[in-house]
Amino acid sequence: MTDIPVPETARILSEALPFLQRYDDQVIVVKFGGHAMVDRKLSQQFARDMVMLKVCGLNPIVVHGGGPQINNMLDKLAVKAEFREGLRVTDQETMNVVEMVLAGSINKSIVASIQQAGGRAVGISGKDGSLMIAERYVKQKTDAKTGKVESIDFGFVGEPARINIEILETIMKSDAIPVIAPIGVGWDGDTYNVNADTAAGAIATAIQAKRLLMLTDVAGVLDKNKELISELKIGDVPALIADGTITAGMIPKIESAVAVVESGVEGVIILDGRVPHSVLLELLTPHGVGTRVSRTGV
Repeated sequence: MTDIPVPETARILSEALPFLQRYDDQVIVVKFGGHAMVDRKLSQQFARDMVMLKVCGLNPIVVHGGGPQINNMLDKLAVKAEFREGLRVTDQETMNVVEMVLAGSINKSIVASIQQAGGRAVGISGKDGSLMIAERYVKQKTDAKTGKVESIDFGFVGEPARINIEILETIMKSDAIPVIAPIGVGWDGDTYNVNADTAAGAIATAIQAKRLLMLTDVAGVLDKNKELISELKIGDVPALIADGTITAGMIPKIESAVAVVESGVEGVIILDGRVPHSVLLELLTPHGVGTRVSRTGV
């Protein structure tokens, strides 16, 4: 009997089965940012991928950023930027713009894209239902000459202090995808701008997600030969930072990923959002496309 060739599409779908079984009914938090957010085609593909995950029995939660869009709006409104220690100071005027852009135009655009792709989505910010209680971020700096410790205040920049997951569970049980703008509310009712990576990590930790996927504009962590490190055990991270393999802006991302894994999330993946369907490739194929940070490396 002559062997009948298996169509490529059927082979790919068949290979996805064990991964669909692994993630069935599991929560997957995806931090959506970088080039994928501003490229219309990639954004539409991302929306379709979120719908596909939901249809296949996974529970995706989207946490999005929006730095470039915020900067564009601040420029249009002629709001002067102030920076301390390389970080933007968020005064009340700036905070109003941040909330308008993140919780308004960006959030609702992502929701509309998911619904256009045939899914259901509910857009919220961390203020809704007191989802994300935040506290003011203050950086401690020690003067090298005097040894005096100085507190640097960045205004309405916050860090998650508590995540109330009940509203997310309600949305997911209604067969919808939560889309979250990283705006937090303080114990005193003030509004805070929270880094999207930090917010995604806090939400993944609180809800004990199976995976946290961080979409970026890089392939992941590269070794000294510029080859992708696909699996990274948390115990290997300090040495890779010390020898210069992990450098610059990748250091805080990896340190954040390690903290999330240590809190109980099985794996954090840093992957290139510029790659079409990168989320599906990472979750539903044998090899993935990014760097997975985990306790065991498998």
